[in-house]
Amino acid sequence: MFQHKAITCAVLSALGLSTPFSAIADTKEIEVIEVTATKRVQSIQSTPVSVQAMSDTDLKDNNIGNFDDFVRYMPNVTVGGRGPGQADVFIRGMAIQPISVMLSGAQGTSPNVALYIDEQPVTAPGRNLDVYATDLERIEVLAGPQGTLFGASSQAGTVRYITKKPDTDTFEAGFTSGIANTHKGEMSTNVEGFINLPITDDLAFRAALYSVNKGGYIDNVAGEFTLDPNINTEVADSVKGLGEDTVYQSTNNTALVEKDFNDSFYKGARLGLKYDINSDWELLVQHAQQELGADGVFDYDPEVGDLKVQRYFPDKLRDEFSQTSWTVTGTVNDLELVYTGAFLDREVEQAIDYTGYNNSGAFIPWYTCSYASEEVSYRECLDPTKGFKGKQDQTRITHEFRIATDAGQPLRFIGGIYYDDFEIETQDDFVYQATPQLGFVPNAPIAGANNINPNARAPGVAFFNDITRTEEQIAVFGELSYDLTDNLTVTAGLRWYEIESDFTGSSNFAEKGVDGDSGRDYDSSGGHSDKPLKSDDTISKFNISYQATDNILLYATYSEGFRPGGFNRGGGIASANPAFPDVEVTYDTDDVTNYEFGWKAMLLDNTLRFNANLYYIEWDDMQVSRFDPVNVSILTFIENAADSEIKGFEGDIAWQATDNLTLLGAFSYNDTELTALNAQVIEMAPIGSSLPLTPEFQGNLRARYDWEVGEYMVNWQVAGQYAGSSYSSIVDSERQKQDSYSLLNASIGIEKESWSAKIYIDNLTDKRAELFINNQDDIPRVSTNRPRTMGLSFTYTYY
Repeated sequence: MFQHKAITCAVLSALGLSTPFSAIADTKEIEVIEVTATKRVQSIQSTPVSVQAMSDTDLKDNNIGNFDDFVRYMPNVTVGGRGPGQADVFIRGMAIQPISVMLSGAQGTSPNVALYIDEQPVTAPGRNLDVYATDLERIEVLAGPQGTLFGASSQAGTVRYITKKPDTDTFEAGFTSGIANTHKGEMSTNVEGFINLPITDDLAFRAALYSVNKGGYIDNVAGEFTLDPNINTEVADSVKGLGEDTVYQSTNNTALVEKDFNDSFYKGARLGLKYDINSDWELLVQHAQQELGADGVFDYDPEVGDLKVQRYFPDKLRDEFSQTSWTVTGTVNDLELVYTGAFLDREVEQAIDYTGYNNSGAFIPWYTCSYASEEVSYRECLDPTKGFKGKQDQTRITHEFRIATDAGQPLRFIGGIYYDDFEIETQDDFVYQATPQLGFVPNAPIAGANNINPNARAPGVAFFNDITRTEEQIAVFGELSYDLTDNLTVTAGLRWYEIESDFTGSSNFAEKGVDGDSGRDYDSSGGHSDKPLKSDDTISKFNISYQATDNILLYATYSEGFRPGGFNRGGGIASANPAFPDVEVTYDTDDVTNYEFGWKAMLLDNTLRFNANLYYIEWDDMQVSRFDPVNVSILTFIENAADSEIKGFEGDIAWQATDNLTLLGAFSYNDTELTALNAQVIEMAPIGSSLPLTPEFQGNLRARYDWEVGEYMVNWQVAGQYAGSSYSSIVDSERQKQDSYSLLNASIGIEKESWSAKIYIDNLTDKRAELFINNQDDIPRVSTNRPRTMGLSFTYTYY
């Protein structure tokens, strides 16, 4: 009831029909956050862009640690993922089911939401960087295409982590520690600390450190697995022939049985040094390092039981990155000049149980079963255990130089030049335990291919990728704004880009008794060559904003977004089934056109904030991945498979109801629809179907109450989240309905001067949310949220 009344009142106010209420004239005002969504520092209320932000206070109040915690309070942001460091992010319903992390380096498309740490994009196919939220100034979410200022992959939006910088004015130090217990799971602990140290009047140092351990809550229970041809009916004709007299060996997971086996940790540090060169120029250098570790899996098999799985090969992830960035800022007359650069180095190693592939692989009998001979009249299927061992190295260096004219002038400009050099080296080993017994010899990469590792792989590796992907981009961008009147402003933005991408190396198949190089060389096979793929284009943005009153801003935007095309690992060779067309060697960019109208309003003497917008999106040539080894290709491929439309409404509300009570909410409504099918080989959901992983309605509401008790400040908070039902995939054969869910969190805290303490309960009702139903390991599983967790947190800050 409250939400309907608040929205109704605010909409009328935005149209100029409200009057202040004297009864609340003395109530304290809603905090207004400053953001850099337009690459200028601006109040969020004067920025004519759809942007939501969580300040450092919001992050602490809501126990925000990793990305999964943060997304709960951003209803127009959804995630398709399977655990820490293994997620794709979607905004405004522009979702495609994620590709398996086992193939993200070899064949994953570029994400359509860009993730930034300060000024550097750290986006990666299938593996967005999972940065722990320690010592952050804020997190910004820019919804809708942001291509003119933020470039490739800012197609559906941009998420920016803004870190706290060294301050030459104030010494400050503090720490936070906590302990939590998950229902029917393990304990979790965290220790985080920071120090800001002014060394001289013009030199300051800041450091933040953290060590976080999250206890597990999913059990790997005892089980037995046997290859069953009645389940895997899509075996290729060339290797069929399993008869009634076939002998099947089983495998069990006795050695891997473990309760609460999906524990994880984050360990890291960030160091910063700021030097005020003079009154006009400053230099900032920062270095961040993080190690993320996770064992087990973060989705469960409902056929086995609640929060239970049966895994037959160790599941383990280690994900480390280091980032060094440098920024020089200065002014020359009325011009602000900024040069910023950064270097990112990331190493990922992961092992995954792949035994479920026995249920779908087209050539499973060839790699698992013997053949009848003159001596033996029957076939024998050996140990079916299969696993994945992957190593991925990512390096990225970016440079940007931009200029900005005086923001106070009627005509103003911001623009510059951007360079990005990104490389992914991926080595994927698929281990089939039976192959040594069947006579498969260690498999070497194709001679002469541009391989990372020229050595033969270990016995048991039946297939491997050794692939290097590079993407080099240069862009020129700019936005020009002009105040037609004191209240009316028009903005035009353009970005020209040129991208050169390459795809080299090989995919390799083991053979029986042959020490050879069977596979594909991506500089010469199936239409591939040693020439890179080049693309260039110009995208645009137009915005008009009207300051209706001092507290109400109206705006309308036309904007475009894109993400790069690439090479098809499985393309360029004839389809296995002549009824299906061949897969193209490359796939093209997919493009977005966005129309939106929005408003930002501070009402009722600045005690009520209501920001919202309506939008219409056309998404053409959507990039969709598919694996069909029987009819098309033995490898995963990507196709520009469909067009879609999205009609939506999103908003956020904050109301300082009294000096003590604050109510905050956010919501999104998305009506998504496939409008055309361009797929040649991918069997899509029919025209009119909704896009995956996109609830029609999502929302959250949070109430916080603060009051004084003697010398202490006490507070309580209750927060609820609702997400409607959605579908898991856009591919018809994999499409399952995901149920709606509601989650509830609560906390109570106390503080005095420099310290505070809090008791909290997350997922109060112990709800299992169906976040992502997937069969990426060929056994359907459900990614879900953490069960009910009760914790205690203590913070101390010294000024």
